[in-house]
Amino acid sequence: MAKPDNRSDNVDKLQRSIQNTIENFREGQDYLSEHADEISVKEKKQVQEKNEKRLHAIEGFREEVKDEAAHQRKS
Repeated sequence: MAKPDNRSDNVDKLQRSIQNTIENFREGQDYLSEHADEISVKEKKQVQEKNEKRLHAIEGFREEVKDEAAHQRKS
C-alpha cells in the first residue's frame, strides 16, 4: 500500500532549496568576478549557464511554494 501524501513540510524543504540555490548562484557570481582574468571563455560560459539554470530553478521553487501554501490553506 502506498504511503499517504504528507505535504506538511514541503514549504520548509522548498525554502531550503531556494536558499541553497541562491547561495550557489552567489558563489558562481563571486567566482566569476574573483577569477575573471584567470578562467577561460569556456569556463566562464559554463558558470554563466549554470547560474541561468539556477535563476530558473529559483522561480520554479517559488511557484511551488505558492502552490503548497494554497494547498495548506484549503486543508
